[in-house]
Amino acid sequence: MKLDIQTLDAKKAGSIELDDNVFGIKEIRRDILQRMVKHQLAKRRAGAHKTLSRGEVARSHSKLYKQKGTGQARHGSANAPIFRGGGMAHNKLPRDYSHDLPKQFRALALRHALSAKAAAGDLVVVDSVSLKDAKTSTLAGHLGKLKVDNVLIIAGGAVEAGLARAARNIPNTDILASAGLNVYDILRRKKLVLSKDAVAAIHTRFKNCKPAKTRAQAAAGPGAKAETARKKRPAPNKAQAQEGAPA
Repeated sequence: MKLDIQTLDAKKAGSIELDDNVFGIKEIRRDILQRMVKHQLAKRRAGAHKTLSRGEVARSHSKLYKQKGTGQARHGSANAPIFRGGGMAHNKLPRDYSHDLPKQFRALALRHALSAKAAAGDLVVVDSVSLKDAKTSTLAGHLGKLKVDNVLIIAGGAVEAGLARAARNIPNTDILASAGLNVYDILRRKKLVLSKDAVAAIHTRFKNCKPAKTRAQAAAGPGAKAETARKKRPAPNKAQAQEGAPA
């Protein structure tokens, strides 16, 4: 697919050919995107929650009073969960919430996210993301000319320090290097702005990728072609059956 290249002043600066295997997937698999976002958010969780069990609270472990003769309910020690200040039953422990996803699956999810932005018309390619005057007002003016207000900007190999400071003060605006491109940040912003260097880096990253399968192709599995070929094989007629029959 072909897309126009713009300058930061919203003027046309040529066109660029985008790889259909990366930016032109027809059937966007939302289930793949959901699994990838869940994977990213799970990795961000600290998992540092901790509550005290009855064996960890600073209370006596001795029996409160004798078992019989007081007229009160039978109790053990004051660190039991039923008492105020006692331990917690089934207390929370620190844990790791992250889970693994195959590398090919993560790459496929990123291609689906890029294709979703391209299909929705929310993808903008600029010739360069650099400012002579790295001020917030200057960058905000360029974004206004491009008509983007909720945007993720992929600057290329590295992000200039002045540009990062200018973008930091603009609400709903993120700026990343090409290496930081990820599914969650793409989907959480309405527009995606890529520099020509970022597009080249993406094409290099996915230059050997296979075409994405549709949901039906993925459900059919790898043996679907063989089964189809066996079904299409014509049945022998009566004469051939009689010739091949034993005497």
